[in-house]
Order: sequence, then structure tokens, then C-alpha cells
Amino acid sequence: MASSVTKPARKKLAWMLALILTCAGLIGLGVSTNQPGASFFPELALDLQGGTSIILSPTVAEGATISTEQLDQAVAIIRARVDSTGVSESTITTSGNSNIVVEIPGVPSETTLQLIKSSAKLEFRPVLLASAGTAAQVGGDTGATASPSATPTSAPVILPSVAPTDGSDLNWVTAELRQRFDAFDCSTQFRAPGQVDDPKVPLITCDSGRFQKYILGPVELDGTNIADSSAGTITTQTGASTNEWAVNLQFDAEGTTTFSNVTSRLFPLESPRNQFAVTLDGYVITDPQAKAVITNGSAQITGGFTKESSKGLADQLKYGSLPIGFEVESQENISATLGSESLRSGLLAGLIGLILVVIYSLFQYRALAVVTVGSLLVAALLTYLLIALLSWRQGYRLSLSGVAGLIVAIGITADSFIVYFERVRDELRDGRSLSTAVDAAWNRAVRTILVSDGVSMLAAVVLFALTVGSVKGFAFTLGLTTLVDLAVVVLFTHPILQVLAQTRFFSSGSKWSGFDSKALSGSIYQGRGKFTVSARVSDAQRGKVSKEAEKRQTIAERKAAEANGKGAQN
Repeated sequence: MASSVTKPARKKLAWMLALILTCAGLIGLGVSTNQPGASFFPELALDLQGGTSIILSPTVAEGATISTEQLDQAVAIIRARVDSTGVSESTITTSGNSNIVVEIPGVPSETTLQLIKSSAKLEFRPVLLASAGTAAQVGGDTGATASPSATPTSAPVILPSVAPTDGSDLNWVTAELRQRFDAFDCSTQFRAPGQVDDPKVPLITCDSGRFQKYILGPVELDGTNIADSSAGTITTQTGASTNEWAVNLQFDAEGTTTFSNVTSRLFPLESPRNQFAVTLDGYVITDPQAKAVITNGSAQITGGFTKESSKGLADQLKYGSLPIGFEVESQENISATLGSESLRSGLLAGLIGLILVVIYSLFQYRALAVVTVGSLLVAALLTYLLIALLSWRQGYRLSLSGVAGLIVAIGITADSFIVYFERVRDELRDGRSLSTAVDAAWNRAVRTILVSDGVSMLAAVVLFALTVGSVKGFAFTLGLTTLVDLAVVVLFTHPILQVLAQTRFFSSGSKWSGFDSKALSGSIYQGRGKFTVSARVSDAQRGKVSKEAEKRQTIAERKAAEANGKGAQN
């Protein structure tokens, strides 16, 4: 009988050990192979580690003002840009009536900084002249060259003497404009930081790599017309996926109509006039050719992309449109002194709480407290490894609010043990043996544990979905520890108790085991809160046990007993 019980229990314990070793092994493999970000120590958020603070100030045309709606939209777009780079626990807020403060934990990568600093509008302009040809294409059979975002620039404004008929009309290229284009040098600093370009006039500029120079026509589309942008591999007409990466664009209704008209005009033209350039802060980030007339609002840019470069361009196109332009007013490092003090205080509070849980377990459950402490240690180890793994693979950063979620988890985990242990005691009061009581109690306790963890998980999901900033960190760790609690109870607490129930110390009902037979056999639980005196109780103990049985009566039973007592007196 013992073998039939402990074999599945040991199998569950083996699964828990395998889960822990898998998490540790994945991190260890990443560390041994020098994978970027791989470490057994999770990354810390801004409030614990310190980081970089960037203040952005708006640049608008002379006489124009910035509205609250524009500022809020800019904050949302910059937050999406930063999140797209994998940086978590960042803070993007407004300061005063115009500035935006971006705080990033640690030392941000150059890509992240460029995405933050490149804050002007994303614009689509037709190419009028280019210093060299390009293999970029757009349409069904397309190609493109991707490049990172660049520093804001501006070019001189020269109006034509003959009114052009459309954005691709060469009348935009006046003799003076052509002369300045020929003398234009991309290696020089030819744009003022944060300067806003006039969308109605041509623009002389270069690509972000400073390899090609262009004369671009007026703006025909901007980033607000892009509904979505994503990176993926090219699919052939037969549905087969290739290894060539591309950027997929989806325009909104207005953008679909405009883009259809633009590609209809560009398609029959010769290079480079069949190209359209996408500019960010005045630099060309891609300049594909129109190889088809696109009327459905879906376009694909391909040509020499890698997975990283395609994702980078997709992020620029998706998050590149801000309602206003910005320039970096200041950039400085910030310390985590206050966060470190708060972390020490939080960890001390968590340690005190853990010690109190252990003391309570020792007082209430005697040697059974070993299961409580063991389960808490296993839960802590598994949670730590999962956070370290998520920090490496998903860019998660542990914040003060996240630490608070971990401390709250001590109570959640302890609740599960208490529910289970008390169910076991109830089964023992019903006269079952310990090994039978452990399994019978589990069938009843697991439903309560599932409901309790389900409520915690629901709260975590709602908080994570409806809040921003540090509250998300609390919600994330709350949800993670709730899942860990469920795994530990199923794969460690229950099976370890099954194994201990087979040992002589626990099954004998020793007073130090937590399942003291003398303390638990005095009254028998009959269901619905009803207790009766056991036939096995001696006459000397019957009076004491009767009081316990009376204490455990339901309200209805007490009223009935009182009514019977009054009737007997009458």
C-alpha cells in the first residue's frame, strides 16, 4: 500500500525537481555560452538600479502651440517605442505643460536612445533626385534597404517658379535647388537639431547612413496613416515561407486611398522618380520603388533585411509618428540610493513576515512546519529562477513594486498550506488514518486552493491590463507567484505530505507531529459544522469533549438544543 502511494508522489516531486533544474540549466547554458543578458541575477528596474533620465522639449512651427492631447499622444508613442526595444519598467511622464521626461533603468542601448531622440513626424515623400540608384522596392515583388533612425536635420526651402502638378513633378527642382543639391555634402551637419520641416515644399536630405543624398517632393503621407507595421518572412504565391525578411505595412482608410494614388503615379515612372522615401526627423530611413499599384492598403518592403533590421524598421514605421517634434533638452544619469534603502526595508519586512509564518507553523503544526518551510523555500527558488530567466529572455526588470508582489506571495503560499493541513485534520477527526486522510483532504482542499489562486490571478490580470508604470510590476509578480504557488502545492506540498504520512513518526500521531491523535480524536466532524462525542473517549474526558462538541455546533443546532432545554424545564 505504501509503495502504491509514494510512487506517484515521488514522480510529482521529480517533476518539480526537473522544472527547477530546467530553469537553472537554461540560464547556466546562456551564461556559459556568453549569451547577451544571461545571468543568474535578474536585472533591476530604475528605482533599484538607477538609470538615465532624458527630458524632451517640443519643437513646433513659429506661432504654433502644443495641446494636452498632443502631449498625451506623444507620451503614448514614446512609451510604445521604448517597450518595443525590450526595455521594461521604464517611466515616461509629462513635466509642466510641454516637456516629457523619459527615465530608463540601467544604461540604455544606442538603439533605444535613438528611438527616443528621433521624435519628429514620420513622413512619406516622393523621390525627385538621388545621388545613386537603389535596389529597394515596394509592392508584390519588392525590396528595400533598412537603416536606423538618425539625428534630426533640415534642408533649405526653395519654391519653384512654375507650379508643379503633383509631388513627382520635376518643376519642384529649380536651378538653384539643383545647384545646392550638387554641392550638398552628407558628411556635414546640415540640419539644425529639432528643426521642423515644411511639409509643402521639397527637401534636400540624406539617408541615415550618410551614403546617399536626395531631393524629395512634398509630404504625401505621414506616420499617422499607418495602422500597423510588422516584420516577417516573405511568403510565396504557393504559400511557402522563405528565409527572406520583409516589413509589412497596413494603412488606415485615408492612407489607403492616398497610397493608392501615389503608387499609381509612381509605378510608370523611371528610377529614381518611381521611389518614395520615408523620413524620420528629416533623414531617409528607407526609399523603396513602387513595383505595383497598391489599392488595398497593404504594402511589403523587402530587400536585404535581417531579422533585426526588419524589426527595427517595422518599429520605426509603427511608432515613428509623433504629433509634434521634440529635441533633447537634457540627459543625465540618476542614482538608486533611495530605491536601495527602500529595497532593504522591503526585504527586512519580508524576512520578518517569513519568520512569523515559520513561528506560527511551529506553534500550530509542530514538525509539520518542515513542510511549510520546505514549500516556501521551493517556491522562493522557483520564483527567483523564473524572474532571472524572464529578465534574460524577455527584458523583465525587478522593481520595488515587484518586490512588494513577491512579499505578498508569502501570505498567498502560506494560505494554501493552512487550508490543506486543516482539511487533513478534519479527516483525522472523522476517524481516518493519516495516509487516507491526506488524500481525502487533498480532493477537498484543492478546490478551495484553485478558487483562491484564481481570484489572485484575476486581480493580477486586471491590474496589469488597466494600469501603467510601477503598478504593472506588482501585478506581474503577483500573477507569477500565484502560478508558482499552485505548482508548488501540486508538485511538492501534497506529494511530500503523502511520503511523510507513510513514516512512523507522523502516522503514529505523535504530539510533536502536528497530527496528535489525542488532541484530534476527542471530537468527530460529521459535516455541516456538526460534531458529536466519539465512543472511544473515556468518561474522564467526556465532559471536556462535550464542551468542544457544543462549541462546534451550528447556530440551528444550538437554537434547537436551547428550545429542547426550555421544553424540558416546562
